[in-house]
Amino acid sequence: MRKKFSTALAVLAAPSLVALPLLAAPAMAAPTTADDHQTELMATLDELNDSGGSGTAWAKVEGTSVWLSLEVQGLLDDAPHAQHIHIGGTNSCPDPSMKGSGPGGAIRTTDAVDSYGMVAVSLTTGEAMTDADHALDVAHFPGTGSYTYERTIEVPEDVAAQLADGKGVVVVHGVDHDGSGAYDGDQMSDLDPSLPTEATDPALCGELVVSQMQAPAGGVQTGGGSTEGMEDLGLLVGGGALAGLGVAFLAVRSRRTDES
Repeated sequence: MRKKFSTALAVLAAPSLVALPLLAAPAMAAPTTADDHQTELMATLDELNDSGGSGTAWAKVEGTSVWLSLEVQGLLDDAPHAQHIHIGGTNSCPDPSMKGSGPGGAIRTTDAVDSYGMVAVSLTTGEAMTDADHALDVAHFPGTGSYTYERTIEVPEDVAAQLADGKGVVVVHGVDHDGSGAYDGDQMSDLDPSLPTEATDPALCGELVVSQMQAPAGGVQTGGGSTEGMEDLGLLVGGGALAGLGVAFLAVRSRRTDES
């Protein structure tokens, strides 16, 4: 099984490397306007799929620097939780009562892409890359059900502008539908049949809106990210399953391309 997941990661790594120069080109062509954005935002992370979780996210946008802080609690423990800022669609979260294509009508990743859009920023830790091509960076996502996350990230100008306009949505993934304490179950991912759908289904969602409240700490600062509550054991246990997130997001991209 470990070999299978490793192979999947290797396959996914190739298009990521190819895409990097393409992503860098517009950033070089469009000079940043660092004084254009001075915005504080906040999101209440509400549960999807009866995940039992909750949380709050804060963001400060200054030019192309974005400081993020997340407080998350109540999700599946000892399992990785991918987290991203999505932009696009209607820049909103799906109705929690929405009937999805998962077990018992659960919402799967692609069911709600028309609401929260595509991944714009991967909220990884440390010095890990943060663009959409690293949405499956297994070693750098929180691995416990409750954690604190904080990081300052440089983003492309267009992403900073959309975030400053309140068009970002924070989504955290990983749901234990059957209460077994692990990512499992008969229903497999809609985009990768080798993975349980629990590993890729959205657990929390919150729309980043311009805040009248001051963020609790931090600000736009230099330095890498940190995550309290991340445990290596959790990453090892759930890492293989999380590899499917990359497949999911790439498949969504493919679907969007085909539809355009």
